[in-house]
Amino acid sequence: MSRIANKPIELPKGVEVNVNGQSVKIKGPKGTFDYELHETCGVGLDGNVLTVAANNPEDTGYAMAGTMRSLLNNMIVGVSDGYEKKLELVGVGYRAQAQGSKLNLTLGFSHPVVYEVPEGITVETPSQTEILVKGSDKQKVGQVAADIRAYRPPEPYKGKGVKYADERIIRKEAKKK
Repeated sequence: MSRIANKPIELPKGVEVNVNGQSVKIKGPKGTFDYELHETCGVGLDGNVLTVAANNPEDTGYAMAGTMRSLLNNMIVGVSDGYEKKLELVGVGYRAQAQGSKLNLTLGFSHPVVYEVPEGITVETPSQTEILVKGSDKQKVGQVAADIRAYRPPEPYKGKGVKYADERIIRKEAKKK
């Protein structure tokens, strides 16, 4: 049985939620989301508290209620605060530059890498070796960060590549004679 679904979601100031059957519309200062709940779950709105419950007490109903509660909470946090992932470039000559909806990366290849940033996501480069990916959709922010990291994942010998700011690279010892 899911214990996460039992925890109510407190709505922050500036966030509106409209519930119409299985359809939930979330509106806040950083964007809007429309979401269709799974048929095994129901949602209730009481003042500024949102609750999710299983319609049928089967094992799949409880599991889906926990999942739906987590997804709705992520959407509410996204429209109020937003999400952010920080990437770092490690390596000689590795640099990044944001230009509008494009991210130009120099990652040691014979050609520059140009990444098209999807709609709803903003990419900033505070320095040449830092990339900030921001947006209201948690899944989209994580996917964009993973796509950028996939161009040159960090290697275990020197640690060169694109890595998350909080990522630890476990180093290997070089081959000995």
